[in-house]
Amino acid sequence: MKTLKLLVLSFIIVLMGTQFLAAQGDVITAADLGKKLKAKEKLTVISVRKPADFKKSHMKNAINIDLKKLASDTDPKGILKSPEEIAGILGKAGIDGKGLIVVYDDGKMKYAGRFYWILKYLGVENVKLLHRDLKKWQAARIPITKTPTPVKAKTFTPNLNKSIFVDEAYVKANKANAVLIDVRPPDEFNGTSTKPVTKGHIPGAKNMEYTQILKEDGSLKSKAEIENIAKGVGATADKEIILYCGTSTRAGIVYMAFTTILGYKNVKVYDGAYNEWVLNNPVEK
Repeated sequence: MKTLKLLVLSFIIVLMGTQFLAAQGDVITAADLGKKLKAKEKLTVISVRKPADFKKSHMKNAINIDLKKLASDTDPKGILKSPEEIAGILGKAGIDGKGLIVVYDDGKMKYAGRFYWILKYLGVENVKLLHRDLKKWQAARIPITKTPTPVKAKTFTPNLNKSIFVDEAYVKANKANAVLIDVRPPDEFNGTSTKPVTKGHIPGAKNMEYTQILKEDGSLKSKAEIENIAKGVGATADKEIILYCGTSTRAGIVYMAFTTILGYKNVKVYDGAYNEWVLNNPVEK
C-alpha cells in the first residue's frame, strides 16, 4: 500500500511538471539555453534592448536589433516598415531567420514580445523568448560581455503569415464578431492618461493590460492564470481575437502567450493600433 501511494505521488509530480513545461509555450529557460550554448548548438541570440544598454553589456555573440528602426518614420508612429525593408535590416544585421532564434529584452518582455510577433509575421518558425534574469543567467553560466559581436550579412527571405496581421479596414469590418482586446493600462484605455495623452479606446474593445499575464519580475504567469485572465475578457479558444495597444508593441507578448501557451489558433494583431485608429475614427471612454 505504501509503495502504491509513492507511485501515485510520483506520477502526480511528473504530471504537474509536464503541465508546467507545456505551459511555457515559446519561452526558453536560462538553464535550457545554457545547455544549448555549452553543447555549441547552432542558434541566434537577439537582444532588442536599446543600443546604448546593449553596448554596456549583453549576452556573448548576441545581435542587437533596434526596434525603432523597424518602424515607419511617418505618422502614425509605430507602424511597421514593409516586410522587404525589415528583411533588409535583419539580413544586414546577420539574421537569416533559420534555426533557433532566442530573443530577450530588458526583462519587461514587451519589446521581446513585439519582435517575436514581427518574426512570426515574417514567417520565422523557431522563435523562443528568454526572460532577462541575470541571476538565472549566471547560474546557467551564460556569458556576458561588452565586446561587440562580429556581424556577417545574410539574406533574410520573408514568408509572410498574413493571418496574424490585420489593418484598420479589417478591424472595422470584423470587430463586432471578434474579441477586441486593448492591452494598454486602464488610464490609457479610459482616456484619462496624460502621458501619453489618449482619448479612449476603439469602440467595443475590452481592456486587459498586458502586465496582467506577467509576474512582478516580468516573467510569464502559469497557463492556468493566463487562461483565467483571458476568459475574464471573453477570450477563449473558439473566438477570433484581435489585440492592440498604442503601437501594438505591448500586444506581442500577449499574442505569444495566447497562441503558444493557451494554444489559441485565431489570434491577430492590429499593427496600426490606437495611434492609427484615432486619426480617422471615433473612440469610446
